Amino acid sequence: MPTIGVAVAIPEPWATELQDYRTSVGDVTAAMIPTHITLVPPTEIAAADLPGVEQHLARAAADLDSFRVHLRGTGTFRPISPVVFVTLVEGISHCERLADAVRSGPLDVVLEHPYHPHVTIAHHLEDALLDRAFAELAGFECEFLVGEFHLYVHDEAIGWQPTRQFSLAAAES
Repeated sequence: MPTIGVAVAIPEPWATELQDYRTSVGDVTAAMIPTHITLVPPTEIAAADLPGVEQHLARAAADLDSFRVHLRGTGTFRPISPVVFVTLVEGISHCERLADAVRSGPLDVVLEHPYHPHVTIAHHLEDALLDRAFAELAGFECEFLVGEFHLYVHDEAIGWQPTRQFSLAAAES
């Protein structure tokens, strides 16, 4: 059974900047994970269900407008989870609505923790490295338009690969 995920890809040049940073602090998983905002966490589905999932995602995309995301500063889920992330200061409610729309129907998954849109920059590292990431990227900031999201499939050898893009309705002005 394939493992899929659904996410908003962070555009360039910020995607590479954040992925390179994640690698530099020793997060060995970074090279196999494109920089993103998760909408549906890793989920196993039957291969035969994939066309229905794609139809569901296309319907969800058609019902929602494009939106702006503003990333600024860092946050953490510690002590609950050893994660440091870049925070959203704009686009939170849009990401929540999008995540709710895609996590329905065939992707009605139970989340381990409440949904909190973010961009991971350090995960499962020792505390000193998590502290370093939290401090060093505290001044990070970027803004971009979210006009689509992607379906990703996990490949054991090369990591998460985007397999299909779903365009949102027209951009907000």
